[in-house]
Amino acid sequence: MLPSDPAVAELLTRGRIEIEGRLVDASNATLFCEITGGDAVAHCVYKPISGERSLWDFPDGTLAGREIGAYLVSEAAGLSLIPPTVLRPGPFGPGMVQLWIDTKEGDDLVDVLAPDQVPVGWKRVLRAHDRFGDPAVLVHADHPSVRMLAALDVVINNADRKGGHVLHGTDGNVYGVDHGICLHAEHKLRTVLWGWVGEPLPEDVVAMLDTLWAALDRSLGERLAEHLTRAEVRALRRRVEQFQRSNEFPTPGADYRAIPWPAF
Repeated sequence: MLPSDPAVAELLTRGRIEIEGRLVDASNATLFCEITGGDAVAHCVYKPISGERSLWDFPDGTLAGREIGAYLVSEAAGLSLIPPTVLRPGPFGPGMVQLWIDTKEGDDLVDVLAPDQVPVGWKRVLRAHDRFGDPAVLVHADHPSVRMLAALDVVINNADRKGGHVLHGTDGNVYGVDHGICLHAEHKLRTVLWGWVGEPLPEDVVAMLDTLWAALDRSLGERLAEHLTRAEVRALRRRVEQFQRSNEFPTPGADYRAIPWPAF
């Protein structure tokens, strides 16, 4: 089942969840499941609130709601960069349920490579050394949808955009996943997608920000208030406005860690 299928929302909201396994690399309980409803069958990720790990800077029990908030922002901005996501009951209590995205094997959009192996046109983010002491470069594709995902991360204040959270679906589309630590009122942007630092915003990003600003003036703010504090919704509005006024991709500050660790 594709994310664009009209039946996805109904399936995610009302389908029967059967747990098939756990994604062991995730820091919070992240369960791989089959979800069925009538003749519809798909795979999904289920993150129960009861399995969320306590964080010093994000209130307990709020990560699932932030995943929903990020999805609502993406949809209100006219994007389809986050897979369909709902908040619902599950086998281990209420939690976030998101459509699973099948990816193209060997078609990564973010990578760590030797300097002479970087594909032509890719964006270089960080120079370092690998575990053997050889030069290595953190890079990502110069892809319009990856660029839009980088802009969305600025808006939602994503504190954990790892390389493994940028997926190239088998449908050819780009998706971002794992948005539990975003939409904080304080600046926390940490991402591997710094390749467009200081560049003017292209027309598609400007249009996206205009669309999102209009949505915040309508019902989006009320929908987000079900998952975020008033201060966090106000901060989202400020970030959109500041991004519009600057008209360029931001530069990471020197006073905080701007790339998540680990980067994948």
